[in-house]
Amino acid sequence: MKRVLITGYKASELGIFSLKHQGIPIIKKAIQKRLIPLVEEGLEWVVVSGGWGVELWAAEAVLELQAKACPELKLAVITPFLEQEENWSDEKKGCYTSVLNRANYVNSITKTKYEGPWQFKERDKFLLRNSDGIILVYDEDTEGSPKYMKMQAVQLAANHDYPIITINANDLQNAAEEDHEDAYGDSWTDMVDEPANYNDDHEI
Repeated sequence: MKRVLITGYKASELGIFSLKHQGIPIIKKAIQKRLIPLVEEGLEWVVVSGGWGVELWAAEAVLELQAKACPELKLAVITPFLEQEENWSDEKKGCYTSVLNRANYVNSITKTKYEGPWQFKERDKFLLRNSDGIILVYDEDTEGSPKYMKMQAVQLAANHDYPIITINANDLQNAAEEDHEDAYGDSWTDMVDEPANYNDDHEI
């Protein structure tokens, strides 16, 4: 596998509304734990679309690995449309801009600003077509937007060699226990609120 796509819950679906939320570093640690063995097996690129949530935290996780254990790993941020951060808070925009400035490749699938949900569908098709596998932060017991990407990945994997690697609540709990047991208490589920209902409209 040379190119892996990473996606997962939106921040709002996890009840995370602050950049300082204690669940964010746990998600990043769990992603890094999956990435390191893939890099050792030849992974070259991580691809995200940079949405506010797992995708942006995954990008940060990759940049952290670049600075430490995996300098050869590259990050591509391929957005569904231009200026997807337009209506974000200044704090989130700063985080997003920092990631884009450090990414190895940045592009947009549609060369316009937001026009409609069709741009997210085009994003999904393009990213699946241009990756060799997917890391999905998703738990079957907590439905949300990743369900739709998983369905498409499963369809792709039925006819092609397309590994689907899932990071679920148990994996996040294990990451919390391994690295932050004393600081974060007993349970990953204590860190997040009830997820918001998924809506295919433009997410801010």
